Amino acid sequence: MRKLVWALVLLLVVIHQDNWFWDDDYLVFGFMPIGLFYHACISIAASVVWFLATRFCWDDDLAEIAAAPNAEEAAK
Repeated sequence: MRKLVWALVLLLVVIHQDNWFWDDDYLVFGFMPIGLFYHACISIAASVVWFLATRFCWDDDLAEIAAAPNAEEAAK
């Protein structure tokens, strides 16, 4: 799953570089420029990828490590 998440991150980096909607005057829903709509969709996709990364790629024991006292605190 980690490789899939990394692939999706790289895909988002590549498709974020849009040059094709800069001169397009088309309005989505009659009011939103297509370039702005494209970036809104990219933002939604990025939030989905971040959710997948935190859900499936985050280490489960990080909370336990953060809650456990470190060696310096244990020595005191």
